[in-house]
Amino acid sequence: MSPSPNHGDRRGQRPSLVVIHYTGMADGPSARARLCDPEAEVSAHWLVHEDGLTEALVPEDRRAWHAGAGSWQGCEDVNSRSIGIELANPGDRPFPEPQMAALEALLRGIMARWPIGPEGVIGHSDMAPGRKIDPGPRFDWRRLALQGLAVWPEGEGRDLSLAESLSRIGYAKEPAQLAAFRLRFRPWAEGPEDATDRRLAAALAYRS
Repeated sequence: MSPSPNHGDRRGQRPSLVVIHYTGMADGPSARARLCDPEAEVSAHWLVHEDGLTEALVPEDRRAWHAGAGSWQGCEDVNSRSIGIELANPGDRPFPEPQMAALEALLRGIMARWPIGPEGVIGHSDMAPGRKIDPGPRFDWRRLALQGLAVWPEGEGRDLSLAESLSRIGYAKEPAQLAAFRLRFRPWAEGPEDATDRRLAAALAYRS
């Protein structure tokens, strides 16, 4: 029996994405209690604590309730086709080394068990622009990319249409699209879109 009762059938889907979250709570035990509370109606497949302790809360072949409303690559019901990982972090501090190392080991295992490539590892903010910001600007996406566990723009591409590039990457067409992209790849950038946004997005969208 899994620790969290909050899960269901995958509705005919198989995991093709991993969605990374932060818990937004004071500590790991508090987050675990909420993710396992039937009245909360939220859950994730995995919870990674600050010290690297990794807990399985929902079997990976079941549909956990972590993503909510949103879409990626034109597909909604992200819960049915994803594995959710919660990182114990209030959202206002860096992610400790033991936690990042544990996440990397966990991702390697998940990506070996399911047909998920680095492009399928996304943040909650990627699939829910404007609604969610986790795992936030302090999360080290480039570190994961250097190990083949996520994507990162290699240099800069051509100065192409930002909207077209972001759509090709997977972002939904909505006003918060640029903010979601920047949160992950240029977290301290401000103002209207610029050539760097367009070139970085093109490098990702049209990478070989």
